[in-house]
Amino acid sequence: MKIILLEDVKGKGKKDDIIEVSDGYGKNYLLKNKLGVLYTKGSKKVLDKEIKTRQDEEDALVNDLNKIKAKLENKNLKFKVKVGSQDKVFGNISTKQISDELKKMGFNIDKKLLKIDGNIDCLGVHKVLVELHKKVKFYINIVVEK
Repeated sequence: MKIILLEDVKGKGKKDDIIEVSDGYGKNYLLKNKLGVLYTKGSKKVLDKEIKTRQDEEDALVNDLNKIKAKLENKNLKFKVKVGSQDKVFGNISTKQISDELKKMGFNIDKKLLKIDGNIDCLGVHKVLVELHKKVKFYINIVVEK
């Protein structure tokens, strides 16, 4: 019996996979628990249409995120901080502060999408990775000055 999976099934396959299973397992478990549907020409067409729709939506999202990337890539964000003797910075710049600064500029980017290597706790220019999507990644420059 051929089944199209509607959800991930451990040990059998992932969502949208077409798998071959025994009749009993297919009828009594997969179909009964709505984890899959019987493979037919009609169900295959529906699956193909659904996959194409999801792909088109993802392409549109990536296109929109690339527009944001074009505006922000290698942009400099300046932070003025208090320093002690020998230019030692009090505290450090966090992803929340960077996110808030981006919101002031009109870009609603969550702090979880910002990746910092180490701490930003000294004067100078620091690169921060912005990962909007697995296909859309870029760096912004954080300038820490007195």
